[in-house]
Amino acid sequence: MERHFVGVIIEESLENKDVLKKIKILKTKIEKVTQKHNTPYLKQWTSHTVEILENQADEVAEELSNSIDSKHSNWYADYKNEKIHYFIFRNKIFKVDRYKKEQYDEFVKYGLSLGIPEHQLDFSQDILKR
Repeated sequence: MERHFVGVIIEESLENKDVLKKIKILKTKIEKVTQKHNTPYLKQWTSHTVEILENQADEVAEELSNSIDSKHSNWYADYKNEKIHYFIFRNKIFKVDRYKKEQYDEFVKYGLSLGIPEHQLDFSQDILKR
């Protein structure tokens, strides 16, 4: 059986939504935007839980990176498996080893530099111990 990654892509974060046709959407949830979301230019988020085959993970990351909203730099998508966690920003991809806290720290530092609220960057529960 082919291994896969699972994660979340917010449809409104994408300028070009074609990438969504190439991946398996497991679940979709529509949320009303609140002040906590830090996106006053939107009324709702369409959050897709997705599954990406391991052999497509790099290609999908590249396509997402080129598709994410260029007007608002505070968007990212992420997906993970038992070893690797991808964080995809516009023109920047972090491929994080889930056992290396310092790699998560680099992602958080970058996200904070874009003005993303700290609570939206807290993936401390995803760091694995050996």
